[in-house]
Amino acid sequence: MTKKIILGIDPGTQKMGFGAVKIENNKPSLFKTHELKLTQISDPYRKLREIYVKSKEQIDLIKPDEIAIEAPFYATNPQSLLKLGRAQGVAIAAVFSKNVTVTEYSPRKVKQSIVGRGDASKEQIAQMLKSLLALDTIPNNYDVTDAIAVALCHFYNRNRLNISPKPYNSWNSYVNNNPQRLVSFKDSSK
Repeated sequence: MTKKIILGIDPGTQKMGFGAVKIENNKPSLFKTHELKLTQISDPYRKLREIYVKSKEQIDLIKPDEIAIEAPFYATNPQSLLKLGRAQGVAIAAVFSKNVTVTEYSPRKVKQSIVGRGDASKEQIAQMLKSLLALDTIPNNYDVTDAIAVALCHFYNRNRLNISPKPYNSWNSYVNNNPQRLVSFKDSSK
């Protein structure tokens, strides 16, 4: 009998979702969920610290074998994208501090894996999770259902389809596999 726990993380600066699925005999079931609310914290750096600390706590509590995280989506507001990218980076740093492998999935890939369409709504994802995981009720927060979907996406893409996503276990491996994400800063003093 093979057992594995996959933790999915939906990063955010207002709310953050954690959703773990347990895999037994190649069948997923809901294991644990957690919602981190950050709306009461106004200082952006305190938020990042809280994301880091609480992400480490969830990893310690859940003890996942693998972790999947949702990539920041394209936003029309560059500030929103920057804040979300920082939240994701801090969550990834927490994962690295625990020496667990993390794999990133785009929101479109997650939706496609769960619903079959990359443009599915959050409501459709939640309803499909209810069906796929035989849940009596749907978690009442889309950040949590998104995190569960990320974990399930990882399970489908890693185990059933034999697709080998790029796992990262250090910043160097992440940077080496994602050179397009590097931003160059020109020296403005010249």
